Amino acid sequence: MSANLGLIPYNRKAALNYALKWALGRNPNFYDYSELGGDCANFASQVLLAGGAVMNYQPVLGWYYIDPNRKSPSWTGVNFLYNFLISNRTKGPFGVETEPNEVGIGDLVQLSFQGNSYYNHTLIITDLSRPISPSQIYVSTHSIDRLNANLAQTYSWKQIRFIHIIGSYL
Repeated sequence: MSANLGLIPYNRKAALNYALKWALGRNPNFYDYSELGGDCANFASQVLLAGGAVMNYQPVLGWYYIDPNRKSPSWTGVNFLYNFLISNRTKGPFGVETEPNEVGIGDLVQLSFQGNSYYNHTLIITDLSRPISPSQIYVSTHSIDRLNANLAQTYSWKQIRFIHIIGSYL
C-alpha cells in the first residue's frame, strides 16, 4: 500500500453523480463560461473535482479554479485540460490517452470538429455498454447541454480521443 501514498484513486461514482446532477444545470459555485467560448471543459473539471481530484495552484501550468477570473487555462480549455491530464506528474488529476474499449464511467472524450488535431469539445462518459465502441458510449456535457446522449448518434467528428482518469496526486 505504501506505493500508493500521495495518490487519491478516482471516485467514479462521485464523478458520475455530479455529472448527472449538473449536466442540464449549473452549479452556482462555478462560473458559467457558455458565453465565453464554452463551458464543457469547466464542467469536466468540476466532475474531476467531485471525483476526488486535488487542485494544483501552480500559475499557468496548474489545474485550479478560484473564481471566474482566477482559474488555470487547463480548467476551462479543452486542449489545455488534455495536456495537463496527460503530462501531470505533480499535484492534481492525471490520466492516460486510451482506446475506446478501455474507458470507464467518469472518463473523458474529446472531439475535434475540424480534424486538425485541435480539439473543440470535452464530454464525460456517464454510461456505456459492452462491447465498448463510440455507439455504446453515452456522454453528458455542457455547451449544448446533454445528459446521457449517445456519442455516435449525437456528434459528428473528424478526430476523437479518450482520456482514462487514474486519480489525483496529493
